[in-house]
Amino acid sequence: MTNQKPDNPERRFMLKSSAMAVAFAASPAVNALQSMATQQRSGRPLGSSLADSPYGPVRPVADSITGLELLQLPEGFNYATLSWTGDTMSNGQSVPARSDGMGVVAERGDEIILIRNHEVGAGPLINALGLYDEALAADGQNVGGGNTTVHFSRSQRREIRTVPSLGGTMVNCAGGVTPWGTWLSCEETVADNTATGGRKHGYVFEVTVEPEHTSAQPIVDMGRFDHEAAAVDPATSYVYMTEDNRNRSCIYRYLPVDTSQQPGSLEQGGRLQAARVVGVQRADMLIPELGEEVEIEWVDIADPDMAPEGEASGPYLQAREAGALSLSRGEGIWYSEGLFYIVDTSAGRNEQGNAGYGDGAVWMLDPASNRMRCLFASTDAKMANNPDNVTVSPRGGVVMCEDGGGVEDEFGFGERLMGLKTNGESFIFAKNNIVLSEADISRSGKQCEPGDYRGAELAGACFDPSGEFLFVNIMGPGITFAVWGPWERGPF
Repeated sequence: MTNQKPDNPERRFMLKSSAMAVAFAASPAVNALQSMATQQRSGRPLGSSLADSPYGPVRPVADSITGLELLQLPEGFNYATLSWTGDTMSNGQSVPARSDGMGVVAERGDEIILIRNHEVGAGPLINALGLYDEALAADGQNVGGGNTTVHFSRSQRREIRTVPSLGGTMVNCAGGVTPWGTWLSCEETVADNTATGGRKHGYVFEVTVEPEHTSAQPIVDMGRFDHEAAAVDPATSYVYMTEDNRNRSCIYRYLPVDTSQQPGSLEQGGRLQAARVVGVQRADMLIPELGEEVEIEWVDIADPDMAPEGEASGPYLQAREAGALSLSRGEGIWYSEGLFYIVDTSAGRNEQGNAGYGDGAVWMLDPASNRMRCLFASTDAKMANNPDNVTVSPRGGVVMCEDGGGVEDEFGFGERLMGLKTNGESFIFAKNNIVLSEADISRSGKQCEPGDYRGAELAGACFDPSGEFLFVNIMGPGITFAVWGPWERGPF
């Protein structure tokens, strides 16, 4: 079925009826499904669009720490910057570059504790207590990726300290929090350093709040591929994962043998599976439409550590042989109230008509019914410019981080944090406003290069459990932000 044209009725797998919301668990997202059903019954065109923000227009706001106008936010919102690349960590090392995926893993009194990925291949080794690959690569460089842990004071609204928490891993892109208060750090690479005395990469690692308890052992049964993100179903302990490999990207789940939900339980082994569309072999779901629904089932992957062949990972090749579906590029995934929100960052078509090179989409998966629905489909960069990481607020609002290189809109040029309304419309909540001069850097005491960073990727968006703070990273020059304000004005 992979060579069928997108217009083929068998390829569309659409379930357009008033019953389409029934398959999904009760949650804020049901409003979105009911809104879509109403729109379909009324005969109005079904499609996503860009709407005005319920929080109001954005404008430059000064950082409470440096005084620099690094973000554009709605009226009433403020922020503090934390743990810039180049700042000093607790062990005397500099904070690594390329801050990416992140999650709130614990609260201790006034402290909110976040674990943060660094999407670095070669560079200074993060000297954490947990180290995986300490050997030099063929080019003589250290493996430079891993994790840092940021401690934030809720009352003072500023960073307390940054601690190295995992070293010797590569291209730690995203990951996800666990219900038991740890972080799953995902390597987005299948590099093999064994020829130079190093180790294979492409794995998931569990990172604990206390760095001395991080084992730095790869969870091999979770698969060796270009991991992007992971999210855990607290009801079953199953871990759902995405793969970021252009047009060779499965949706996976890991069934651990130890479901005790304790640190280290996932390391005890388990079974890797991939999603397959019921009744459709090797479905290429590259061009989803708003409201499109599929029923899925799961196929086993016999060898999760199989080496890649050509441009495809070993698990992907086995999954496709068993009929598994393929996305364009699986990116963020987040669990909330019984549902998983899954981002395909380049779903759709580009101007040349190529499938899998579009502006992105968000799927919603109900693990209880094994149904997926397209919650959002961008058809224009202004609507959403390649959403990547995704999160859901405690109030049920969906937040998308853009990674398309920046877009020009009514607020100027830059990457954005986008929100989703219940009818499939997107809106602009925040905008990257980072333009740094040498004088700015000198006054703020930072260690980065001057330049225009407005096109840099936003990543790692997450809320603290109370919903008071939204945390997010901007990869270049490498800054973590804590944002607060009148969240009650909108869905966040």
